[in-house]
Order: sequence, then C-alpha cells, then structure tokens
Amino acid sequence: MRWLMKRWCVFFLLALLTLSASDCRAENSRIKELASIEGVRDNQLLGYGLVVGLAGTGDKRQTVFSAQTLTNLLERMGVSVNPKAIQVRNTAAVMVTANLPPFAQPGMRIDVTVATAGDATTLQGGVVLLTPLKAADGQVYAVAQGPVVTGAFVAGGGGNSTTLNHPTTGRIPNGAIVERGAPSLAPEHEIRWQLHHSDFTTASRLVVVVNKEFEKTGGAIARAENAGVVAVEIPKQYASHPVEFVARIENLRVRADRPAKIVINERTGTIVMGANVRIAPVSILHGALTVEIQTSYSVSQPAPFSKRGETAVVPEVGVGVKEEQARSMTLGAGSTVEELAQALLSIGSTPRDIIAILQNLQVAGALEAEVEVI
Repeated sequence: MRWLMKRWCVFFLLALLTLSASDCRAENSRIKELASIEGVRDNQLLGYGLVVGLAGTGDKRQTVFSAQTLTNLLERMGVSVNPKAIQVRNTAAVMVTANLPPFAQPGMRIDVTVATAGDATTLQGGVVLLTPLKAADGQVYAVAQGPVVTGAFVAGGGGNSTTLNHPTTGRIPNGAIVERGAPSLAPEHEIRWQLHHSDFTTASRLVVVVNKEFEKTGGAIARAENAGVVAVEIPKQYASHPVEFVARIENLRVRADRPAKIVINERTGTIVMGANVRIAPVSILHGALTVEIQTSYSVSQPAPFSKRGETAVVPEVGVGVKEEQARSMTLGAGSTVEELAQALLSIGSTPRDIIAILQNLQVAGALEAEVEVI
C-alpha cells in the first residue's frame, strides 16, 4: 500500500511539473513571431486593366476611360475604332493590387485583388486581361491575368434586386506570375531584427536568449540598439550558410513583455483588456438617471354658437424623472480589470456602464493601464 501511495505521489508531482513546464512554454513566443529581419518585407504592386466577359454589368457610358482603354487595346491588335462610337457593357476598368513577398523569384505565382474603377455593378463571371503590376520604382514585377472570383452575386433588377457580399471586388488566386525578383537584402555580416512592437524589456530578453544560445561561438553576438532593433553578428562558422543561422535564431523562444492596456470601442460596446491590468484599492458608486420629456397636443374649441371663440391647439408638456438606486462595490489591492468586469456584470451592468466606469477610474488615477478609445 505504501509503495502504491508513493507511486501515485510521484506521478502527481510529475504531472504538476509537466503542466507548469507547458504553461511556461505557452507564455514564450518564438522570435519569428516577435520580430522580422530588416529589409525582408513585402512590396506592394499596382496595375490598371480591363475585365471582360461581364453579362451587361460593366461600365456605363459616363465612364469614358474604360472605352478609351478598350480602344487602345484594340488598336495594338490592329483594330481601329472610335472610343466615342462604341458602347460596350461587358467590360469594366479595374485596379489590380498584389503583395510581392520577399525573395520572390521569377516564375512564382501570387494572388491578386481586383476592384472596379468605374460604375460597374458586379465583376461576377469576368476575366482580367493581361495587366502589368508595377512597384513604387515604376518597374514591372508581375503580370496578372485570369478569371475573377467574387464570392458575391447580384440578382434581380430595378427595385426588386438582391445583393450578396461585395460584388465589385474580387480575387484571382495565383493570378499573377512574378517576372522580376523582389528587392530583398541578403544577410552578410550582421542581421538586424526589428521588433513588431517596440519594447525595451522584450529587446533585452531577446539579447539574453540569443547570447546564451551562441555563447560557445565566441562571446556575445547580439546587442540591442534601441527598443525596436536588435543587431546580431553572424559567427564565422555560419558565414557560408547564414540561412541555417537565421532559422536557428527565429525558433528560439522569448517571453515578450506587453504593457498594460485597455482598448475600448464605444460604438460597439467592445472592451479588450490584458491580463496584467491592475486596479488600485477603490470604491465605486454607479447609478442611472433617466429624464423623459413628452409633449402632447390638445385642441381647445369655443362653446357652441360662440361668436368670439377660436379653435386653438394647446401643447401640454410633461416631464418625468426616474433615478435608479445606486449600485456600489469595493475592490481591494491587486484587483484586475477582469474581476471588475465580472463583478459589474453580476450586478446587472451593461458594457457601456463598464466603459464609463473604466474611464472614470483612469481619471481618478486608480487604473494602472493605458486606456485607448477607438
């Protein structure tokens, strides 16, 4: 019996250690989720083109540039037409956008987004003609072409029509072919990691983790230049294959430090708060006051056969005041915003009541967090 009890105790302790270790791992994030390499980023592409094959839902007569684009395209194919003499309802002028990923090579395919530039009602069933996509430097980096997928439709006409989703915007999966390599910086002697959220504590912890991982390669190789950039020198043994060095760094785990912050959306009544938001000891008294003003109109008529009386409309104004009984609660030291919200919800408070209380707590200096209203 004692042996069995000891065995169960050992199993229970191992389970606790496993849970605590998994919790610690859950708190840590990989460096690739917290930072990115300087110069390794997406590049935005933009193009102007035509969509054909629309079932009479294309641009109207007042959209002149779509007709001009069509005539220019036909002239390059040997067909000469007057843009003022044609009226094609099956074409639409569109803007085509895409993101060129880092290290993209010629021949790779990327997704593109298509949106109407004129007054076309839907792009359903349309096909984008060959459209060059340019970057900010004016160079063509990809070419887009293919059928548009809108995920929407327009049915009916006139006053009896139904629209689902957004029919004037669509996508072409793998609709563009990369023609020029992306301008990305290859790491040579030093790699600069840019934190997605600048923080001195997180940058310091990242330096400690990297130096501990590569302490046998010749001392400290990482240093924090500021709250948003950590520079890491490439060791000599990784000089010929820096890709493996980057892969080893980006899989290291760092516990990110996040500031105490509360985000409030008053339009929707949404509150998002962090787990480390604390409230100083405070007593809260909250109630509601409702004032209702009603105006009714009554008609005053003179007596029958009266010679001087006149019919008149007399307004009658009534004022009603209703005040609810105040609700109070007291929070002790170390209380969190989550505990405050749960306590307020338990006494029937609405999200807008909680928003008002949080704003008052910040003004009173009892809320140890930043409140951002969006």
